[in-house]
Amino acid sequence: MYYISKRIFDILTSGIAILILSPLLIPIIIGLKFTGEGYIFYKQNRIGYKNKPFLIWKFATMLKNSANMPGGIMTTKKDPRITPMGGFLRKSKINELPQLFNIFFGRMSVVGPRPVMKISFEAYPNEIQKVIYNVKPGLTGVGSIIFRDEEKLISDIKNNGGDVWEFYKEKIYPHKGDLEIWYQKNKSFFLDIKLILITVWVVFNPNSNMTEKLFKDLPKRNL
Repeated sequence: MYYISKRIFDILTSGIAILILSPLLIPIIIGLKFTGEGYIFYKQNRIGYKNKPFLIWKFATMLKNSANMPGGIMTTKKDPRITPMGGFLRKSKINELPQLFNIFFGRMSVVGPRPVMKISFEAYPNEIQKVIYNVKPGLTGVGSIIFRDEEKLISDIKNNGGDVWEFYKEKIYPHKGDLEIWYQKNKSFFLDIKLILITVWVVFNPNSNMTEKLFKDLPKRNL
């Protein structure tokens, strides 16, 4: 019943959100068209349900050739590759809204582990790779809530001369994996609702520790 109710919830919430947010999406599309490099959507292969790739949609926030510029696939807080509108879209998470279509068509869910690129997926410990996408990837999830300051962490490592990719492999991905395993062990419709509400809360209160207060058995962040 959980999976049936989750899918119904995904269809209803994504469909309603697309309709309600249409007045917001149209000005953003126009703004992106006439700023930066003029392209609107960013599409990329990500690892999804049962480790199968799918095409994720986002609003474009970085230069087209960013992956081949200094910094590669890593994005820091004040990355020079971010477009004029990109900073605001990323900070407000509005850049993620086109994923509502991914959810509506069944490639993603509202709540689940964030979908990552193949190179990032392979940086997860092997035991995490085997199970993390036994549920559909999500627009939000416990891992993305706990690591909502990820760009700042990466910026700090880079500014201090550290190895960013090594930091991901040794610190961020193992802990994100543990968080998503916790989610799968505790998954329920009510947990999903709580995570959605917490996501909204931390967008407006980024320094809040509500997640840790509500979930006492959550794996402790060690960085």
